[in-house]
Amino acid sequence: MHPRINLPPLTRAIIVVELCLSLIAGALRYSAWVSRAAANNNAAPLGSPPPEFLASTRIQYLTVVPALSIIYPWTLVTASFVEANIFTLVITLATFFYGGKYLERAWGGSEFAKFLGVVCVVSNVVALGVYVIWYAVTGSIERNFTSISGGVAFQAGFLVAFKQLVPEHTVTLFKGIIKMRVKHFPALFLLFTFISGLIIGTDVAAILAINGFFTSWVYLRFFKKQYVDLSASQPTSLRGDASETFAFAHFFPDRMYPVVSPITNMVYAACVAMRLCTPFSDEDVQAGNNRVVAQSTAGMGGFAGILGPPGGRLSAARQEAERRRALALKVLDQRLQAATTVGGRSGGEVLGGTSFTPEEGEGGRSAGQS
Repeated sequence: MHPRINLPPLTRAIIVVELCLSLIAGALRYSAWVSRAAANNNAAPLGSPPPEFLASTRIQYLTVVPALSIIYPWTLVTASFVEANIFTLVITLATFFYGGKYLERAWGGSEFAKFLGVVCVVSNVVALGVYVIWYAVTGSIERNFTSISGGVAFQAGFLVAFKQLVPEHTVTLFKGIIKMRVKHFPALFLLFTFISGLIIGTDVAAILAINGFFTSWVYLRFFKKQYVDLSASQPTSLRGDASETFAFAHFFPDRMYPVVSPITNMVYAACVAMRLCTPFSDEDVQAGNNRVVAQSTAGMGGFAGILGPPGGRLSAARQEAERRRALALKVLDQRLQAATTVGGRSGGEVLGGTSFTPEEGEGGRSAGQS
């Protein structure tokens, strides 16, 4: 029997869409390349578009092209599921296979779909605006017909989400040679894409990565519904994440926090003054910190479905099961001690005591620390 790949429904559908759209785009690019080669070998008719124009806009129905996307608005969605080459396709598929599976199980399908929709549309709209302004300033036709596509915004957004869920989790690679906390992944990813954009000209990926980072953080920080009082049968909820560990300054190394924090506080105060966001109360901050602590003690040791199962909001059924298990172990321990005492020996010294400790994640430090 072949092993069954266990994927949540939305993640499975996204992977299929990613494969189909990328293959279609690849076929269209190949067709454009053939047309360009033919145009180079034969004199192009008078008034026909140049081969470079044909090659760059042949997939205008799937990717965002600044000069043409106003005619094809659906490309603001489809562009995020179209990759330019097999290398980026493999990376994006792995991102959804591991990261999408983790987040969909941690949040649920509807919340995961909202997150993907916000990151996808907002990132592409901002990228479109950047290239329109770039063309207006420089007059470069190439910028006006740039093909904007790829799942880089999703990759940045997933890293921000992992930072929210497991900020203190440490990922170990190559048998302990490399150790890194999840909280540092987003900043390193942005640094890598920014440098590659400057050196090898992957400016589209760099812009999408920055857009995905800020869009996902703003959405998770101020808008996404978060659950508190996880032990209750009907957990209460609040909008946004006011926890101290998810503050923008905590995305940077600890030594930079005293420098970055005053700047981000001023930006936040300005946004509140302009009513762009609602200020967090002390109760919101405390509730956010409590949620982080609850996640840390609720089996949040996994990362992206690779190192362990996702945690998050524990259901009432699981809470009850854990309580019953602990009670059963306690009763068993008492009976074992009573049985050995009847035999004339101390149960504690011979058999020892049994105990149950709920699963604990990596987040052992205080929610207010980075």
